[in-house]
Amino acid sequence: MPGIDKLPIEETLEDSPQTRSLLGVFEEDATAISNYMNQLYQAMHRIYDAQNELSAATHLTSKLLKEYEKQRFPLGGDDEVMSSTLQQFSKVIDELSSCHAVLSTQLADAMMFPITQFKERDLKEILTLKEVFQIASNDHDAAIHRYSRLSKKRENDKAKYEVTEDVYTSRKKQHQTMMHYFCSLNTLQYKKKIALLEPLLGYMQAQISFFKMGSENLNEQLEEFLTNIGTSVQNVRREMDSDVETMQQTIEDLEIASDPLYVPDPDPTKFPVNRNLTRKAGYLNARNKTGLVSSTWDRQFYFTQGGNLMSQARGDVAGGLAMDIDNCSVMAVDCEDRRYCFQITSFDGKKSSILQAESKKDHEEWICTINNISKQIYLSENPEETAARVNQSALEAVTPSPSFQQRHESLRPVGRTNPFGESGGGTKSETEDSILHQLFIVRFLGSMEVKSDDNPDVVYETMRQILAARAIHNIFRMTESHLLVTCDCLKLIDPQTQVTRLTFPLPSVVLYATHQENKRLFGFVLRTSGGRSESHLSSVCYIFESNNEGEKICDSVGLAKQIALHAELDRRASEKQKEIERVKEKQQKELSKQKQIEKDLEEQSRLIAASSRPNQASSEGQFVVLSSSQSEESDLGEEGKKRESEA
Repeated sequence: MPGIDKLPIEETLEDSPQTRSLLGVFEEDATAISNYMNQLYQAMHRIYDAQNELSAATHLTSKLLKEYEKQRFPLGGDDEVMSSTLQQFSKVIDELSSCHAVLSTQLADAMMFPITQFKERDLKEILTLKEVFQIASNDHDAAIHRYSRLSKKRENDKAKYEVTEDVYTSRKKQHQTMMHYFCSLNTLQYKKKIALLEPLLGYMQAQISFFKMGSENLNEQLEEFLTNIGTSVQNVRREMDSDVETMQQTIEDLEIASDPLYVPDPDPTKFPVNRNLTRKAGYLNARNKTGLVSSTWDRQFYFTQGGNLMSQARGDVAGGLAMDIDNCSVMAVDCEDRRYCFQITSFDGKKSSILQAESKKDHEEWICTINNISKQIYLSENPEETAARVNQSALEAVTPSPSFQQRHESLRPVGRTNPFGESGGGTKSETEDSILHQLFIVRFLGSMEVKSDDNPDVVYETMRQILAARAIHNIFRMTESHLLVTCDCLKLIDPQTQVTRLTFPLPSVVLYATHQENKRLFGFVLRTSGGRSESHLSSVCYIFESNNEGEKICDSVGLAKQIALHAELDRRASEKQKEIERVKEKQQKELSKQKQIEKDLEEQSRLIAASSRPNQASSEGQFVVLSSSQSEESDLGEEGKKRESEA
């Protein structure tokens, strides 16, 4: 390095203008050094702050990657490959975070500490000495000025002593201060170079140490891992590009195909009405009455779900039940001068709703769809084909729910032969004379033999045991059937083939009940003869699940038993009356036969009397001619007469 410029300390006592001029140069240099070092300090402090922030951010990133598997994402939250990959990244980044923390500590010790010491200690010392020197110089100048004004005519020893002492003290102070000030300025030339080089050296050494730690962590296994991840990212990017291209093409196709659908009421010739739907969804306006004559219309999204009509407002997570449309009626109506309105009425007539469709096509399709659902066509194996076969309702007329027999006949395949030897054709012949026909959708849960059948608690206990057994053995699948309740029996019918699976004679159903809390569960006890002797009776409890119709089914069974009881009483009374009529008819026949016998006896007596007289010819030569019957009767009379004479 070149030589260091210095202030001459030995010339401080003389305090010549040249010395002061040279001092000004050093002071200007110190000011420039102070300004430059302040800027360098700020830059290095930014490096240090950035490193601290990087260390904290890296640690936070590692922590968040570890917590990825605990997140509950609505989509793709169970990707185990992604979770394991991020866990691996978390470990690597956590190690890097440790390296960054070490680097932050090294920067604080090797870079920030030297430059901070120079700024806070050395530069402030120069400023302090400058102020002290300036004060001492001013005091010396004032003392010299006072000393120069001493009068030679009126010499005052005391005043002269004080002024002389003042000059001595101020000059000594100035000299000492100036020497320390010059020393500090000279030393500043060395400290300036140290303060510039030492922080940079510490910074570079800290970075080299950081890179060494990084190279130790980045081993071949990690490089292979990063290579695999890079390949996976490229594959995902290619898949994304392909998917985006497909979606763009789909958007273009849909824009072209949907252009006519932007019209609220499309041309029905281009978009014909589908009358065979069993599911539909779309926006409808619902009429809500707010007073006797006033009402409002709310636009909501409606969709069918099985036998239910659901509604969902925009922003709702899920839809709610608007109406049960099983066995309902639907018809087009005129309402408040609005077009395309239709009314749905529940099966019991207690609830109705008026809705407005957006177009004529939607209007007709909603009516047909609800009508098909009302007939429970959606339960068949191929609903659209079944709907096409049985849909005979008028478009703008009330469509009442058909009876079970009509539905049964319409849904039953014509000429179907069951390979198991069962026949579905006997249902009508066996039940067509029954007054009551009620159909319910049920699912068989199980059955078990019970010891008694005189208390509903038997049914409740059987329900509990069967549900517990199904839960223990993880049995959740249930077979759906149609339960037909008539005045003669209960029948389980296959909903697809219409084949009767089981028949329960109604007189054998001795007990039936619904679950006390879950009204969908119901059961009945069937009393049958079993064992070796016909006199031995056993009771079996059957448990079913229905669609919220347990009480209705029990009421229907009770009604069927009442009707059957009255029918049996009427039958017995009719048979008794017929027996009385047969007895009367028999008596009448015997009486008629007795009268005929009496009549025949009278005729026989007359003939016998007539045959006892001699046959004489008339005076005119005529003879009496007897008929063959009379001859036979006369012969019989003679024979009888002979028997009487012999007797």
